[in-house]
This record gives sequence, structure tokens and C-alpha cells, in this order.
Amino acid sequence: MNQVRSTASNISAEIVARAHELGFNGAGVVRAEAIAGAPDRLDEFLAMGRHGDMSWMRDKSDRRADPKVLWPAAKSVLMLSMNYGPSKDPLAILEAPERGAISIYAQGSDYHGVIKKRLKKLARWMVETHSCDVKVFVDTAPVMEKPLASAAGLGWQGKHTNLVSRSYGSWLFIGSIFTTLELPPDEPQVDACGSCHACLDICPTNAFPAPYQLDARRCISYLTIEHRGHIPRDLRAAMGNRIFGCDDCLAVCPWNKYAQQASELRLQSRPELTAPKIAELSRLDDVRFRTLFSGSNIKRMGRDRFVRNVLIAIGNSRCLSLADDARARLGDPSPLVRAMAVWALSRLLNREAYRSLRQSHFDNEEDECVRAEWAQGQNNGG
Repeated sequence: MNQVRSTASNISAEIVARAHELGFNGAGVVRAEAIAGAPDRLDEFLAMGRHGDMSWMRDKSDRRADPKVLWPAAKSVLMLSMNYGPSKDPLAILEAPERGAISIYAQGSDYHGVIKKRLKKLARWMVETHSCDVKVFVDTAPVMEKPLASAAGLGWQGKHTNLVSRSYGSWLFIGSIFTTLELPPDEPQVDACGSCHACLDICPTNAFPAPYQLDARRCISYLTIEHRGHIPRDLRAAMGNRIFGCDDCLAVCPWNKYAQQASELRLQSRPELTAPKIAELSRLDDVRFRTLFSGSNIKRMGRDRFVRNVLIAIGNSRCLSLADDARARLGDPSPLVRAMAVWALSRLLNREAYRSLRQSHFDNEEDECVRAEWAQGQNNGG
């Protein structure tokens, strides 16, 4: 029995060493079973409706809660993390209202492809070296990655619900390899958030009902990426110039000071995505949108929702020079875009100018949501 344990430990050590060679900063093993308490927390999250439009979380909650349901043959799960900590202050862009703030992780190539390529390389090596079966997952399958990563010793789930590492802070991508190998599990890390609540305090929309709880319906990352409809009026102003995601709660984590130890294999940002002009982004049609964001996470959300976000940023800019760009979108084919063009103009124009525009557009508008924006803007804007 001791010999078997020793062999399993040696195999695990070899796999971890290989993972580090491939550019993963963290690697740990957890048993392929439900994490204590995680299924109950997921059920509570779903029951309270905090998942918003993300119906896929509810539809596959049984597989998400227990790795064995996702793949009954799995005996162990290898959890891997890769640091993507920025080299500059990610919050500085918020002081430039004519520029769009795109989350650090989305400023380069789609991380799914980057990480999956490395995961597959590691998985093939595992199959060839140790004659096992494997399945590879990166964020797109019903896997409770953060609880599993915590249990595997890669870090702990902080008060902002994201994974935090003593070595790499809050800037971590996570991937997993399910395997039929029976490997010894690693020890989980102890929560080291202590009395700090900086991540909760900085949230612009108060998306954390309590420490370690997130209401996605108020989260700017959810609103700008996952939410398919009109963003609630009471949350728009708090979005500022954030047009894809939000890094605030991650950026203020004190553990980030250790993230400078990161691998040199960090993702490279594309210059055109680090501080793009919102005026130019508002003019994107579908073809130019797809061209600009080719190979990016942003491309998957589609042009209409993206320009919706850009128009909210224009409205929040308070820059009258951007009014013409919002006005140009009043005839856009998408009601999502037209509605936010109306909202932006209600914040940029004086009352007389706004009412004049309303008179020339309202009667020809067929979409009820856009008409409601015109009416609401008449009451509160201008």
C-alpha cells in the first residue's frame, strides 16, 4: 500500500513539474467528488436568482456541483492556474472618460484558446506517459473551477468570490484536467483575506450582498458581457466607461503585490484594446466589429451588446463632443443600440436640444423599450 501511495505521489509530482514547464503557475490535485458545501451554495445562489440571464448555470447545475456527474470515470482532477497580472494600474483608465475600459483578461488573445492549448499538451503527455484517460476543461463546461482550485491548494475564494493566491494575487486563469489516475489530493490553502474588505468597498454597483457572496445581476462584468437585454437604468451611471468587464475588485486586492513574481508567459495585450476611443467604437458595424475583435473574447458577445455598452460610456463621459456619435446611432438597426443612444443623449444635451430630437424620432420609433427611453429621458434628462 505504501508503495502504491509512493508511486501515485511520484506521478503527481511529475505532472505538476510538467505543468510548470508548460507555463502554469499553480498546479494541484483534488479528488473527483463534490466539494463540501459547494453544491449547497450553488443551489442557494440559483434559488435567489443571482445568476441573472445565465440559465446555463441552472440547466447543468447537477453536473456543475459534482465532477462525478460530469464524468463518472474520473478519479482525480488536476487544477491549474496561470497568472495574468497587469504591468500597469488597471484602474487608471477610469480617469479617461473618452476611452473605453476593457478588462485586463480580454485585452489580448482569447484566453480559452491560449490555456486550452497548454492543457491539451499536458493532457497528451499524461496519456502517453501514464496510460490514463483525461478530459480537459477551460471555463466553458459545467465545472465549479474556483471551489475545486481552492480545494487543490491553488488559493482560496476571496470575499469577492474569485480565487486569490499568496503568490499571484487575484489575477488568475483556471483550467482543469479530469483523469482516471488516482492521485493523492493536495491540502487546501487557508483563507488569508483577514479583516480586509477593499474588494467589497470598491464595487461601483454594490454587487456583493455580503462577503463571499455575489449577486451577478448587479455585477458590471455580468452586465456588460452576459446580460443580453437593456441594462437597468439605476446601474448605468455606475458603469462609467467600463465597456467590457470590470477589474475593480481584483485590482485592489492586497495580495496582488506578489503577482510580480508571475511567469514571463503572461498574455500580451493588444495596444488597440488597452485604451480605445469610445467615439470610434460607437461607429463599429458588424463587419468592423468582427475584424477588430478577431481572436478576442469580446467577439463572442456580438456587436450590438458591445455598442450598447459603449453608448452608456458615452453618456457617462459628460463630453458634449461625443453627442454626435450618440446621435448617429438613433437610426441603428438594433433597439439595444438605439435605446442607449437615447439615454446617452439625455445626459449630454440640454433640455431643449433633447426635446427637439425626441420630436423628430419618437413617432417613428416602433420598439417599446426605445420609446420608453425617450419618455424617461424627457422626464429626467436634457
